[in-house]
Amino acid sequence: MGLLSEVLMLPLAPARGSYWAIRQVVAEAERQYYDPANIRAELAQLERRLEAGEITEEEFDVQEDALLDRMEIGMGRTGSTDNGTA
Repeated sequence: MGLLSEVLMLPLAPARGSYWAIRQVVAEAERQYYDPANIRAELAQLERRLEAGEITEEEFDVQEDALLDRMEIGMGRTGSTDNGTA
């Protein structure tokens, strides 16, 4: 039955391959987006912009909160993945 289903599904192989590739790209983008090192670098850049007078204290606070929320979400994602595999 497995061989027969594979033969019948063969015309869908390009779509399945494309779906797999899209999933891989999305997973990598999410990994980079939630990477604590990237977020720390963005926080450092944000602080430099504040010190240079490019943004106000209020803008800094809003953006900093967003970055810290993103880091917290990323840490939760990593924690749940580690817990599920251990």
